Amino acid sequence: MAETLKIKLSIANRVYPLNIPPSQEEGLRKAAKKIDAMIQQFEQSYSVRDKQDVLAMCALQFASQVEQKTIEKEQVSEHVEVKLKALNDMIHEHLSS
Repeated sequence: MAETLKIKLSIANRVYPLNIPPSQEEGLRKAAKKIDAMIQQFEQSYSVRDKQDVLAMCALQFASQVEQKTIEKEQVSEHVEVKLKALNDMIHEHLSS
């Protein structure tokens, strides 16, 4: 059986007990800190007091960041693919002559 670690994360002044693989602890703790920082930023910038609204805005922000990185990776992959095809064509042309 895989080893699990019991941790408690505080998000929006609520504590969430979790059983996780030890390899996930650092990422989860950093994510919880980022969420709390974003909550504070939204509350100060937009005078939003309803935690559900603030958490929805945080979720949208994080999801948007993930989607943007996915789009950027796809664009890089397409660019690399074009360059590799051009290089492959050059090699075939050189070997054919």
